[in-house]
Amino acid sequence: MEETWIEKFKGLSRLPDDIRKELVEGSKIVTVPAGTEIFAPGQTADNLWLLLDGTVRVQQRSETGREVFLYRVHAGESCVLTTACMLAFEDYSADGVAETDVTAVAIPRQTFDDLVGRSSVFREFVFTAYSRRITDLFTLIDDIVFQRMDVRLASRLLELADKDDVVRATHAVLGTELGTAREVISRTLAEFQRRGFVEQARGEVRLVGREGLERMVKAAGAQV
Repeated sequence: MEETWIEKFKGLSRLPDDIRKELVEGSKIVTVPAGTEIFAPGQTADNLWLLLDGTVRVQQRSETGREVFLYRVHAGESCVLTTACMLAFEDYSADGVAETDVTAVAIPRQTFDDLVGRSSVFREFVFTAYSRRITDLFTLIDDIVFQRMDVRLASRLLELADKDDVVRATHAVLGTELGTAREVISRTLAEFQRRGFVEQARGEVRLVGREGLERMVKAAGAQV
């Protein structure tokens, strides 16, 4: 894996052989179990993580203790908050938690700074990933401000459903995902169930009317 992980990241495969060798030798592959706190507010960003397997959830906590989901980092991606903190020499302002067992490449600051300064290909890779995630965050803000909650919940259920069309999450977790109260999620899911879109059990939601949820999301997109 030490020799082939670069191919998993679009953009890095164009690195010249000498820079590629430096990147591999200056980085290390790490694994952490599900539930591990990878970073937290106030901590220093010492490594850029490139995910090879698993997902990392990034969320922010308000002064009142309310958690707001920001984004997920999937295999083949990097974390925009880590990139921003490393570029600006600032500490983290949010939490990053491994949702699953995670395998990642950790690029130390010294290697990161050196290659950003010397390699146009590596620099392009870093800033392309950064700009893409910033666009996603603006979309999140737009959704929170302008999108109806039932549409946002329908979209998130479709995104989180596994191959069996089951979302394994409590109402409280879904509320955190969408930045709203558990009670709002409960009312909306009750309406979805009445309309035949979902069935609920303890800690999970089964999508029995996926087509109805998809039509709702598609119709809302057409109205924008």
